[in-house]
Amino acid sequence: MNATTDRTRSLHAVLGSGPAGTALARELVRRGHPVRLVDRKGEGPAPDGVERFAADVSTAEGARAATAGAAVVYHAVNVGYHLQVEVMPRIQEAILGAVEASGARLVVLDTLYPYGETGGAVMTEDSPWNATSRKGRMRAELDEKYLAAHREGRARVVLARSADFVGPGVLNSSLGGAAFPGALTGGDVLALGDIDLPHSYTNIEDVAAGLATLGERPEGDGRVWHLPTAPAVTTREIQGMIEKRVGQALNVVVLPEPRPFGPFDEQVMAEYAEMFYQHTEPQIVDSSAFEQAFGVTPTPLADTIDATVTWYEQLLAGR
Repeated sequence: MNATTDRTRSLHAVLGSGPAGTALARELVRRGHPVRLVDRKGEGPAPDGVERFAADVSTAEGARAATAGAAVVYHAVNVGYHLQVEVMPRIQEAILGAVEASGARLVVLDTLYPYGETGGAVMTEDSPWNATSRKGRMRAELDEKYLAAHREGRARVVLARSADFVGPGVLNSSLGGAAFPGALTGGDVLALGDIDLPHSYTNIEDVAAGLATLGERPEGDGRVWHLPTAPAVTTREIQGMIEKRVGQALNVVVLPEPRPFGPFDEQVMAEYAEMFYQHTEPQIVDSSAFEQAFGVTPTPLADTIDATVTWYEQLLAGR
């Protein structure tokens, strides 16, 4: 077998170039894998070792082209809240069809939505799927289909669930572009719901490391895993960490109910309303199963906040 064939067989295809997909591509290159990073345009900067590739993976043809020759495929594609119920099932159908045909393993970046309202109970991989929201029910149905494909031997699939993202490059999160720029400039810092409830956040670099680990470790296939997530603290405590890092008090604006604010326009917040329970009850993710199985631990929250503030400082300075 020649070197070119070796490279093709070891190719890792990352579908989606948002914060998670981009961080994952960097992590995979760091681990020595050739990487194809896929989105609709195939444009933008790419780290050394990453091939940018344009494809619409909501179509069978696009998904086949995007995953051609890949040994492992990572599904990190997401769409706007108002499009999710319609578009995400089409994306699943196309990607599943592609990996079923090629034999590639599929690692799916998933959400906590299938659990629905928990009443504040700690979420583990054994928690019941009680979603009542449209997007939660949709995600649960997709996950059942992924796991069924694995059980039936049609594809090798693993699901990786994350809490809300935080970290360098994360803008569209409740702890992202609506919080850190204001913290650094003296502007408004958005907070949602009850800021004295514990709320888990997953460092985007831990998301990447967890996904890459699952891509390398097929013994994890066929089930749901919670990606490494630091122990939950209250939003107020996180604000205190940010204040300590930036050296000034925050001008916090709390939204007790969903309404447009900053980067979150009326359309976004109207669609997010059914998910707002995530900020009116504790959201506590337990990732100990993953940590014990794979020997991967989450980044401490203080370190995450430090790295995130540094990234936003550079962003605001235009660097």
